[in-house]
Amino acid sequence: MSENFLAVVNPAAGGGRCGKLVGDALGRLRAQGLTIDVQETGAEGHAVRIAREAYAQGYRKFIAVGGDGTACEIVNGLFPEAEGKEPPTLGFLPLGTGNSFLRDFTTQGMSCSMEALIAGKLRPCDVFRLQHKEGDYYFINLLSMGFAADVAMLRHRRFRRFGELGYLLSLFVTLAELKRRAFPLTADSAVDVDARRSLFLTFNNSKFTGGKMMIAPDAQTDDGLIEYVRWGPIGRLGLIRNLPRLYTGTHTQHPLAERSGVRQVEFQLEAPVDVMIDGEVATLHCERLNVLHHALRVVI
Repeated sequence: MSENFLAVVNPAAGGGRCGKLVGDALGRLRAQGLTIDVQETGAEGHAVRIAREAYAQGYRKFIAVGGDGTACEIVNGLFPEAEGKEPPTLGFLPLGTGNSFLRDFTTQGMSCSMEALIAGKLRPCDVFRLQHKEGDYYFINLLSMGFAADVAMLRHRRFRRFGELGYLLSLFVTLAELKRRAFPLTADSAVDVDARRSLFLTFNNSKFTGGKMMIAPDAQTDDGLIEYVRWGPIGRLGLIRNLPRLYTGTHTQHPLAERSGVRQVEFQLEAPVDVMIDGEVATLHCERLNVLHHALRVVI
């Protein structure tokens, strides 16, 4: 079994910033005694294959060099092979656009990640498993349905080339349409299906999404629970008025909002829906969500 770290580098992350800065960052870590092998990704999904093959070859320590999407791909390469075994280790060099997961632990993402890797600061972390009609999807940040997923998917499909402006365009279009619909489910031992109309649902392991949006202020990455946040059918003016509360976490105190810590969710969806998972988008027919408690060790 290799004791080396494998750094999985997405050179295109952060608009190409990652590819320019990674050499210096890895050099600083090696100067402090870390032994690091490197593989670069060349396309979407490549990090999944790299991590899966590396795990089969005996690697157990990885560094995600990029954003949340790079880390999520590595996790999907490690599981389900690592399930029920000694937890693999995942460190971070946050050189991508979005690094929401790390914000639970620090606002100094890069410097704190470097220090943690050098000092070997490990902490247990849960991994969420989403079972859907076509397979399983693993993640460590959040799964979102409804408004946020609609914005992310619209940007991906129509406005991706516009960068940050594309996000704003997607936000305005989604706000104008403002779909409030049901995502039928049961949580834990509930008997009745919850089919109430909602603006959004999120199922969270960590607190933040979109960098600074504290969507799940009560989430803990190691408590074995899914932090389930639901916001009911709020109107356009109410949403606009309350948008700042999404950044402070006080939106959960709104009369139409609910939160709870659950261990399993059973979806009763009739068809696939657009979802956002750790900043990435997909269209999935979701069936079940559960927690792999302390299945991963993160360096932070």
